[in-house]
Formats: sequence, C-alpha cells, structure tokens
Amino acid sequence: MGKWPRLDKIEMIDGPIDDEKYEHQLKKLQDQLLDLQIHYLRTGGRVLIGIDGWDAAGKGGLIERAVAGLEPKSVHVWRIGAPTAEEQGRHYLWRFWDRLPVRGDWAIFDRTWYGRVLVERIEGFCSKDAWKRAYNEINEFERQLTDDGVRIVKLLVHVSEEEQKRRMIDRLTRPYKRHKVGLEDFRNIAKRKEYLEAYDDMLEKTDTKNAPWHVIASDNKKHARLMGLGIMAEELGRGVELTEHQLDPKLADAAYKAWGWKLRKADEDKGDKKK
Repeated sequence: MGKWPRLDKIEMIDGPIDDEKYEHQLKKLQDQLLDLQIHYLRTGGRVLIGIDGWDAAGKGGLIERAVAGLEPKSVHVWRIGAPTAEEQGRHYLWRFWDRLPVRGDWAIFDRTWYGRVLVERIEGFCSKDAWKRAYNEINEFERQLTDDGVRIVKLLVHVSEEEQKRRMIDRLTRPYKRHKVGLEDFRNIAKRKEYLEAYDDMLEKTDTKNAPWHVIASDNKKHARLMGLGIMAEELGRGVELTEHQLDPKLADAAYKAWGWKLRKADEDKGDKKK
C-alpha cells in the first residue's frame, strides 16, 4: 500500500510513563480485550493475531500482557521456531493451517508465516524464487481466512539497534534470562541491514486492506505494550457492538428449581460494578 517509511526511520516513542497510569491503562485495555473475547466466544468468531519482530523487541512481554486477562481455554499461543522434520516435508504454510483457531477461539502466533520472507530469505533456507513467490501466497492465505470470517491482526514489533544491544546484554548478565539468548541471535544481529531490507519489502508487499500491518516502536516497553493492546482492541472491536449477555430463562428456571434462586436487580448491578 506504499505507506511505510524505512523501518529504521520510524520514530520511537520516548518519555517515561507513570507506573500507576500505566497499570490503569493496561487494566482498561485488558478488560476491553476480555469483553471482546466473550463476544467472539458467544458468536463463534475466530481471531488470528500474528506478532513478528526483532529478537529482544518485546514480543513475549506484549503477548503475556495480552493473554493475562483473557479466558484461558479459548486462547492459544503458538511459539513458532524452526520447522520439524515432518513440517519440512510439507508446504511452509501447512503448520499454520494446522494451528488456525476454531469457532470462538483466539490464536496468537509468536513469530509467524512471514518467516519465509524473513529468516528463510536471509539465511538461504529457501530459493530466491520461493521467497519471492511467498508474498502472493501469504496474501492469498490471509485473504482466504478473512473471506471466511477470521479477524486478523498483524503486529511488527520494532526495536532500535542500540536498545536491542542493551537488552541482549541485560539477558546475558542475568542468569535467569540467559536461556533467551542463543548463537543464532548474534547471527541475526550481524545481518541487521539485510533484515531491515526484508522487513521493508514485507511491509510494502503484504500490507493489505483485509490484513494490514501495524508497526509498534518498542524502545519503551510500557508504551509499546499499551500500543499493542490498543491496536488489538481497536481492530477486533471494529464493527462489533458489545451487548450485555442476558441470562437464559431456562438457566434461571433451572437455578430456581435447584436452589430456589432468583436473579435480583441489585445483584446484577453489583456484578457490573465489580467489572
């Protein structure tokens, strides 16, 4: 769609955010996402959230805050790594088709089907013809899903070179964080220029009307988390009218017969206030 500047030219959100204000805004956004999740659960809607970006950009922290307030049984987080031997023998999109959400569920991908035009392109894991062909394949994959009613949210979490370095050193310094760093991270860091070009091509060629990209500047983690959750809430709430879930008369009758219980207006109002 031609709207993106070069990724390394995107302005980072700066300035501290008060902890109390951050927690308040975070809780508000988490409540919005829960309301939307309940709506999709009731209506059978399917949600697909794809999160890509640099190592140490904050993808995991964003996902952690997104799912913290959700009903866990109907949300699935898929952490995508190198394909298994079985997956290598199939089309690269097969393992994503196999993890798509069923009715009422949300699927969140920590790294996505865009690996074909990112790491596989840069590291030579596929041919040039294959990754060039993938842009159209991916657009068609997403179009099929949105035509079938799936809501797609795509987030690219971007971190500056200097902030990425600081976070990686922090991980190496802290024993409980060292498991997050591998030799492949340094291989990727050494090829930042190539990855910037690949990300720019990805944004240019796969930012579509039905599945647009949203870029999050993440040098400030708190700002990035609020922005990410805000985008999810806005995109998943687009065209959605949230209505109060009325008590099924049959359930009310069953509860009365079992316990002599009746819903009082005061109890209903109390429940709304607790929310």
